[in-house]
Amino acid sequence: MLNADFRPLSYFPLSIWSWQDAVKAVFLDRVSVISEYDRKIHSPSFEMRLPSVIALKEYVPAARRPAFTRFNVFLRDRFNCQYCGGDFATHELTFDHVVPKSRGGRTVWSNVVTACSPCNLRKGNRLLRESGMLLQRAPVEPTTAELQDNGRAFPPGYLHESWRDFLYWDSELDQT
Repeated sequence: MLNADFRPLSYFPLSIWSWQDAVKAVFLDRVSVISEYDRKIHSPSFEMRLPSVIALKEYVPAARRPAFTRFNVFLRDRFNCQYCGGDFATHELTFDHVVPKSRGGRTVWSNVVTACSPCNLRKGNRLLRESGMLLQRAPVEPTTAELQDNGRAFPPGYLHESWRDFLYWDSELDQT
Protein backbone atom coordinates (compact mmCIF):
# COMPACT_ATOMS: atom_id res chain seq x y z
CA MET A 1 0.00 0.00 0.00
CA LEU A 2 1.39 3.35 -1.05
CA ASN A 3 0.63 6.82 0.20
CA ALA A 4 -1.06 9.29 -2.12
CA ASP A 5 2.40 10.50 -3.22
CA PHE A 6 3.21 6.90 -4.31
CA ARG A 7 5.79 6.41 -1.57
CA PRO A 8 5.44 3.34 0.65
CA LEU A 9 4.19 4.16 4.13
CA SER A 10 6.84 1.75 5.38
CA TYR A 11 9.43 -0.23 3.51
CA PHE A 12 9.36 -3.81 4.70
CA PRO A 13 6.75 -4.99 4.69
CA LEU A 14 5.13 -2.38 2.50
CA SER A 15 2.19 -1.55 4.71
CA ILE A 16 0.73 -4.85 3.66
CA TRP A 17 -3.03 -5.19 3.84
CA SER A 18 -5.00 -8.39 3.63
CA TRP A 19 -6.55 -8.99 0.22
CA GLN A 20 -9.98 -8.52 1.79
CA ASP A 21 -9.08 -5.06 3.12
CA ALA A 22 -7.56 -4.08 -0.23
CA VAL A 23 -10.67 -5.15 -2.15
CA LYS A 24 -12.92 -3.34 0.33
CA ALA A 25 -10.84 -0.15 -0.04
CA VAL A 26 -11.12 -0.41 -3.84
CA PHE A 27 -14.91 -0.71 -3.65
CA LEU A 28 -15.13 2.21 -1.19
CA ASP A 29 -13.03 4.26 -3.66
CA ARG A 30 -10.38 5.02 -1.01
CA VAL A 31 -7.49 3.68 -3.09
CA SER A 32 -6.33 3.45 -6.68
CA VAL A 33 -5.17 0.10 -8.03
CA ILE A 34 -1.65 0.48 -9.41
CA SER A 35 -0.79 -3.16 -10.10
CA GLU A 36 -2.57 -6.52 -9.88
CA TYR A 37 -1.71 -10.15 -9.23
CA ASP A 38 -2.69 -12.78 -11.78
CA ARG A 39 -5.04 -14.39 -9.24
CA LYS A 40 -8.72 -13.51 -9.51
CA ILE A 41 -11.51 -13.49 -6.97
CA HIS A 42 -15.11 -14.24 -7.86
CA SER A 43 -18.60 -13.65 -6.58
CA PRO A 44 -21.78 -14.83 -8.33
CA SER A 45 -21.96 -11.59 -10.34
CA PHE A 46 -18.44 -10.16 -10.22
CA GLU A 47 -14.81 -11.03 -10.98
CA MET A 48 -11.64 -9.05 -10.37
CA ARG A 49 -7.89 -9.56 -10.20
CA LEU A 50 -6.44 -9.09 -6.73
CA PRO A 51 -4.61 -5.79 -6.32
CA SER A 52 -0.89 -6.16 -5.56
CA VAL A 53 -0.10 -2.44 -5.28
CA ILE A 54 -2.62 0.18 -4.23
CA ALA A 55 -2.23 3.88 -3.45
CA LEU A 56 -4.29 5.90 -1.02
CA LYS A 57 -6.29 8.70 -2.58
CA GLU A 58 -5.66 10.98 0.42
CA TYR A 59 -2.17 11.66 1.76
CA VAL A 60 -1.33 10.35 5.25
CA PRO A 61 1.62 12.07 6.99
CA ALA A 62 4.41 9.66 7.94
CA ALA A 63 4.86 8.73 11.57
CA ARG A 64 7.69 10.57 13.28
CA ARG A 65 8.77 7.50 15.25
CA PRO A 66 8.63 3.93 14.00
CA ALA A 67 6.29 1.52 15.77
CA PHE A 68 7.96 -0.90 18.15
CA THR A 69 7.08 -4.22 16.54
CA ARG A 70 8.83 -7.57 16.29
CA PHE A 71 9.25 -7.06 12.55
CA ASN A 72 10.73 -3.57 12.98
CA VAL A 73 13.24 -4.98 15.49
CA PHE A 74 14.24 -7.58 12.88
CA LEU A 75 14.41 -4.85 10.24
CA ARG A 76 16.53 -2.58 12.47
CA ASP A 77 18.93 -5.49 12.99
CA ARG A 78 18.84 -6.38 9.27
CA PHE A 79 17.56 -9.90 10.04
CA ASN A 80 20.93 -10.70 11.60
CA CYS A 81 21.31 -12.44 14.94
CA GLN A 82 22.87 -9.85 17.22
CA TYR A 83 24.88 -12.56 19.01
CA CYS A 84 26.39 -14.75 16.27
CA GLY A 85 25.92 -12.29 13.37
CA GLY A 86 24.15 -14.87 11.19
CA ASP A 87 21.63 -13.83 8.52
CA PHE A 88 18.27 -15.59 8.90
CA ALA A 89 14.79 -15.77 7.40
CA THR A 90 12.01 -14.29 9.54
CA HIS A 91 10.64 -17.67 10.65
CA GLU A 92 14.08 -18.60 12.03
CA LEU A 93 14.33 -15.52 14.26
CA THR A 94 13.20 -14.60 17.74
CA PHE A 95 13.77 -11.50 19.75
CA ASP A 96 15.72 -11.51 22.96
CA HIS A 97 15.65 -9.24 25.98
CA VAL A 98 19.28 -8.26 26.62
CA VAL A 99 18.37 -7.82 30.28
CA PRO A 100 15.80 -10.61 30.81
CA LYS A 101 12.31 -9.56 31.85
CA SER A 102 12.67 -11.71 34.97
CA ARG A 103 15.63 -9.52 35.93
CA GLY A 104 13.80 -6.23 35.42
CA GLY A 105 14.43 -5.84 31.68
CA ARG A 106 11.76 -4.02 29.70
CA THR A 107 10.39 -4.63 26.22
CA VAL A 108 11.80 -1.47 24.65
CA TRP A 109 14.04 -0.67 21.69
CA SER A 110 17.14 -0.38 23.89
CA ASN A 111 16.68 -3.83 25.48
CA VAL A 112 15.43 -6.04 22.65
CA VAL A 113 17.56 -7.54 19.88
CA THR A 114 17.11 -10.01 17.05
CA ALA A 115 18.40 -13.49 17.88
CA CYS A 116 18.47 -16.85 16.19
CA SER A 117 16.90 -19.64 18.21
CA PRO A 118 20.20 -21.39 19.11
CA CYS A 119 21.73 -18.14 20.46
CA ASN A 120 18.53 -17.22 22.30
CA LEU A 121 18.50 -20.64 23.98
CA ARG A 122 22.21 -20.43 24.77
CA LYS A 123 21.83 -17.02 26.44
CA GLY A 124 18.70 -18.11 28.25
CA ASN A 125 17.68 -16.11 31.29
CA ARG A 126 21.16 -14.71 31.91
CA LEU A 127 22.82 -11.34 31.57
CA LEU A 128 25.41 -10.95 28.81
CA ARG A 129 28.35 -11.15 31.22
CA GLU A 130 26.93 -14.33 32.75
CA SER A 131 26.41 -15.97 29.37
CA GLY A 132 29.80 -14.95 27.96
CA MET A 133 28.03 -13.62 24.86
CA LEU A 134 28.56 -10.26 23.17
CA LEU A 135 26.27 -8.11 21.05
CA GLN A 136 27.15 -7.24 17.46
CA ARG A 137 25.59 -3.78 17.99
CA ALA A 138 24.01 -2.02 20.92
CA PRO A 139 20.22 -1.88 20.54
CA VAL A 140 18.85 1.62 19.94
CA GLU A 141 15.58 3.09 18.71
CA PRO A 142 15.92 3.47 14.93
CA THR A 143 14.66 6.40 12.93
CA THR A 144 12.04 5.91 10.24
CA ALA A 145 14.73 6.75 7.66
CA GLU A 146 17.03 4.00 9.01
CA LEU A 147 14.25 1.41 8.73
CA GLN A 148 13.49 2.60 5.20
CA ASP A 149 17.16 2.30 4.22
CA ASN A 150 17.31 -1.20 5.70
CA GLY A 151 14.11 -2.14 3.87
CA ARG A 152 15.52 -1.01 0.52
CA ALA A 153 18.52 -3.30 1.00
CA PHE A 154 16.53 -6.53 0.85
CA PRO A 155 17.15 -8.89 -2.04
CA PRO A 156 14.38 -9.17 -4.63
CA GLY A 157 13.32 -12.66 -3.49
CA TYR A 158 11.79 -11.14 -0.36
CA LEU A 159 9.33 -9.00 -2.26
CA HIS A 160 6.70 -9.52 -4.92
CA GLU A 161 7.90 -8.38 -8.34
CA SER A 162 5.12 -5.78 -8.66
CA TRP A 163 6.40 -3.94 -5.57
CA ARG A 164 9.96 -3.31 -6.76
CA ASP A 165 9.29 -0.17 -8.77
CA PHE A 166 7.91 1.56 -5.70
CA LEU A 167 10.74 0.70 -3.31
CA TYR A 168 13.61 2.33 -5.12
CA TRP A 169 12.11 5.35 -6.86
CA ASP A 170 13.59 7.84 -4.39
CA SER A 171 17.02 6.16 -4.22
CA GLU A 172 20.00 8.00 -5.64
CA LEU A 173 20.85 6.83 -9.14
CA ASP A 174 24.32 5.69 -10.18
CA GLN A 175 25.67 8.31 -12.62
CA THR A 176 28.19 6.12 -14.39
